[in-house]
Amino acid sequence: MNKIHLVGLGLLGGSFALAAKQKFPALQLTGHDHNPQHLQDALGLGIISVAKTLPDPDTDLVILATPADTLEDLLIQTLAQIGPNTLVIDLGSTKSKLCDAVAHHPKRPQYLAAHPIAGTEYSGPKAADPGLLDRKVMILCELEKTDLQLKEKAYRFFDALNLKLRFMDPAEHDRHLAYVSHLSHLTSFMLGKTVLQKMEDEKNIFDMAGSGFSSTVRLAKSSPEMWAPIFLENKENVLAALDGYITNLTAFREKIATEDRASLKKEMGEINAIRGILDFGK
Repeated sequence: MNKIHLVGLGLLGGSFALAAKQKFPALQLTGHDHNPQHLQDALGLGIISVAKTLPDPDTDLVILATPADTLEDLLIQTLAQIGPNTLVIDLGSTKSKLCDAVAHHPKRPQYLAAHPIAGTEYSGPKAADPGLLDRKVMILCELEKTDLQLKEKAYRFFDALNLKLRFMDPAEHDRHLAYVSHLSHLTSFMLGKTVLQKMEDEKNIFDMAGSGFSSTVRLAKSSPEMWAPIFLENKENVLAALDGYITNLTAFREKIATEDRASLKKEMGEINAIRGILDFGK
């Protein structure tokens, strides 16, 4: 791996760059960000060494790390710009629309749809962390459509960054992520809103907020520029997940309203089974 070009120099793009620099000391990193301050910060932090809009013809890897609603046009533009031995990877949180958009593109073999299950509630180049990706899951979609040699190049890169690979169909990816990622962010935003609305009447409410509240509402600090497009790009799956969540909330509210202690304890006890799932492999 000699040369990588990044489009989007925030948390994910920056973390990939910093991790790659540690593993490949001679690596040349170029990049672009539509936010001038992010671009300046990325240069100052050493995330990239040269700012440029287009990748060089001999670039090994182009990483697209921009908001979900920008990726389709950006991917098509990037495929038109790259040399014959360059692989393009996107890091977007939704996959179906993107894979469909380039299904018949002549350079489809030079594209790999990827999604690292890594992140924090912070954004921008200053949030980038070379350890963010270590031992994290990287989901790959439609791997069979990527050129064999370029695929091997990607494998070596992912292995160097200590990523754990998983393989999924794009539709399956979007459906599952709506439940385990997108819904949790959505509910955190709305919990934050509910408490902020209450704070307008009771100014001291946050004095009583403990670690449980902080951990639950942490994701409400996430970037709206990133998450609004994700909700809309994966609208059908997000709405299905949200409908199920609202149904469960409504039923739970009814148990509280009717003081059905036995049903409350029984339901919460059944939900405690998630401990075994979340603790598996720790």
